[in-house]
Amino acid sequence: MSAAGRYMQLATEREPYLSRARAAAKFTIPTLVPPEGAGPSTKYYTPYQGLGARGVNNLAAKLLLALLPPNSPFFRLQIDDFTLEELSQKEGARGAFEEAVNRVERAVMTHLETNRARTSVHEGLKYLIVAGNVLLVQPPEGGLRVFRLDRYVVLRDPMGNVLEIITKESIAPAALPPALAVKAKAENAQKGTGSTEKTVDLYTWVVRKKNRWEVHQEVVGEIVPGSKGTYPLDKCPFIPLRWTKIDGESYGRGYVEEYQGDLKSLEGLTKAIVVGSAAAAKVLFLVNPNGTTKIAVVSKSESGDVVAGNAEDVTVLQMGKHADFQTTLKTMELISNRLAQCFLMNSAVQRDAERVTAEEVRYIASELEDALGGVYAILSQEFQLPLVELTMFQMERQKKLPPLPKEILKPTITTGLEALGRGHDLQKLQMIKSLIIEMGPEIAQKFFNFAEYFKRAGAAIGLDMKGLIAGEDETAESDQQAMMMQLLEKLGPKGMDILRDQLKPENQNGPQPAQAA
Repeated sequence: MSAAGRYMQLATEREPYLSRARAAAKFTIPTLVPPEGAGPSTKYYTPYQGLGARGVNNLAAKLLLALLPPNSPFFRLQIDDFTLEELSQKEGARGAFEEAVNRVERAVMTHLETNRARTSVHEGLKYLIVAGNVLLVQPPEGGLRVFRLDRYVVLRDPMGNVLEIITKESIAPAALPPALAVKAKAENAQKGTGSTEKTVDLYTWVVRKKNRWEVHQEVVGEIVPGSKGTYPLDKCPFIPLRWTKIDGESYGRGYVEEYQGDLKSLEGLTKAIVVGSAAAAKVLFLVNPNGTTKIAVVSKSESGDVVAGNAEDVTVLQMGKHADFQTTLKTMELISNRLAQCFLMNSAVQRDAERVTAEEVRYIASELEDALGGVYAILSQEFQLPLVELTMFQMERQKKLPPLPKEILKPTITTGLEALGRGHDLQKLQMIKSLIIEMGPEIAQKFFNFAEYFKRAGAAIGLDMKGLIAGEDETAESDQQAMMMQLLEKLGPKGMDILRDQLKPENQNGPQPAQAA
């Protein structure tokens, strides 16, 4: 079977998820998942409310900060317990290891930043929130690529392991080898596209074969020369993501789909308020046709004019729907508050009261963030860990990283609010330092190695400590100078004069070197 035929076969299973994704995008950001056959000239539906779009952008921004923290690595390289015990027995080895590992972590993060991974991940997260599915591809050169749900298909086994991935792209025939370009133009002309320069569909087929991935590309039913290749099982650059994990299904469900009822209700109520308000804003004067006041007098009179007429002959048309609008508005505000909480917006954190403590705001914000704990867990295993392993693999092949011992050193993702990065290590270091210092300065100076503590604390916060901490020679010289200053203070002015005379070259025993001119 050709890649195009297999794509059409797997697209049948994808169709229900794609339909729900388009319905969810309609009330949030319609351009994220456009309708079938959409093009540059397509007119998209414009929602009456903007809460859905603001919620998606806000949640995507929060997830981006949690998954890719800007100031510290989102992963750590862990060593096995036996090797760690051996390092702990050697003086200074543990701190040196932490520094070396920290340099590797920062090198990987720098590589991701220079490849514009953050921009692509933010785009992918918006697709993930609305459609529930997105495909990220990291080629050896260049930044991350993002494929929305209507541009790829995926097949998983009942346990959720990926078996097949097929992407569909549109490229110009001129970008193909000459033989394939001629065939693509001929096929376009046969389809009656009106021009032989139209785009052609390029399919990339990735299949799992025991302990490796096999990949090739096809155009008009033929394999593109030089497109065949293989990847290690855990180093595939194709990373299909899903918002929720459902056993037995190849695709996930979006976050917006769970609250689509509220979004749809808010859309209807907002539309009613907008349309009703526009009608209520219309000013229309009614003149009694049997009265003494003339219509021309009312319509042509300027403000402040004195005219003849009867006030009872003129009335203003009013809708009288104020009470009904209040009910609609209260319902709309109730739904808006619920959605704001679901999308972790700041307006939902602070309750409507005169006095709200800062601790209460922090507690509610933390409670809302904890609701995404399951999402962090899925994304850490299906996105962060594969991304780190693939990036390190590509950097090693490009000689940007030294070969690392995979059997003893493995990347581990830390997720959650307080567990992200290596902040928990810093907290433990601070706790043990406080306990030792409480025992007294003599005990702390005797048993606590402050130089080692500074090295590990710097590694915990992702800071390069090279050149920041003084070495043993510098520390000894500083201590000697401090002792000298204390001695001089004790001697007083006369003692300082005597010491100064003793330090003169002519008063010291032994031959003195000639002074340079």
